[in-house]
Amino acid sequence: MFRSIRTLLVGLCALTAASQAAPALALAGPVDTHPRAHAARALHAQTLEDLNTTMKGEAFAFASYDLFGTQADREGLTGVARLFRTTAQTELNEHLREAATLAGVVGSNAANLRQAINGETYEHETMYREFAEQARQDGDENAAELFTEIAADEGLHRDAFRAALAALTSGQGTIPEPPAVDPVSVPAGPPQVHAARTKANLDTAMHGEALAYAKYMLFAEHAEQTGNPALARLWEGTATVELREHFAGEAVLAGLVRTTRENLNRAIAGERSEATTVYPLFAARAAAVGDTAAARYWLDTARDEARHAVAFKAALIRLH
Repeated sequence: MFRSIRTLLVGLCALTAASQAAPALALAGPVDTHPRAHAARALHAQTLEDLNTTMKGEAFAFASYDLFGTQADREGLTGVARLFRTTAQTELNEHLREAATLAGVVGSNAANLRQAINGETYEHETMYREFAEQARQDGDENAAELFTEIAADEGLHRDAFRAALAALTSGQGTIPEPPAVDPVSVPAGPPQVHAARTKANLDTAMHGEALAYAKYMLFAEHAEQTGNPALARLWEGTATVELREHFAGEAVLAGLVRTTRENLNRAIAGERSEATTVYPLFAARAAAVGDTAAARYWLDTARDEARHAVAFKAALIRLH
């Protein structure tokens, strides 16, 4: 993960593609009784804020390392590719999942849909439109075009989630089919924008898209567990768009992927920062307000990140 995770970023989700008719929602099956964690409701506001920052960083690391693995494969470095991918899975399936549990991210199916609708509405009506206008002002027309396209996608996904919520709460209607995905390839290369403001907005957007992917996959898991496979498919399909289309398109313009040597150096710096600075700080703040479970989580995760840094450093040495 990279230094940008130290700042708190706005925007949680992004959406794309149109909703279509799907099989009617099955109301039979397990009861959806998944209240948010009692511990999460009692957490200090700063702890919750730090958990949100952590989830964005872990999701961004997952998405970035996945792309770095693909680049390592292009260079014939299969061992490094495997290292990036296994580390990516740790970031997503251990670190982010544990933070999400502490923060009580996953609620009932209805609560999850409302959470996503709020995030998608913000990105559709405000964030991406502002980013597009700022990119035009700064002469980054390619970024303005991408931001505009994603803003439109967000509205479509918001509408799909609204339709799903209506079907869920009324027992009538259908869950929309998942959106089609148009995956974007991310080659190694420099940024394709020049303005500092555009670069910062791309970074904010990528963190949001990566987090949306991670959260929607958690929501999909809950929907499946509570007997709503159609809703699970909608979550999974939308999550894939967030990662393979939106995040990837922004990564191209941001120049996120470089040579494997450069990617390893960036990964080492990010992991060391989290191991020695970011997570120890979060742990200390949590311990000071009595959030001991969160403090233990950050100390354990810091140790993991230190091991990741060592593994990436060893891989870099082998390249010389």
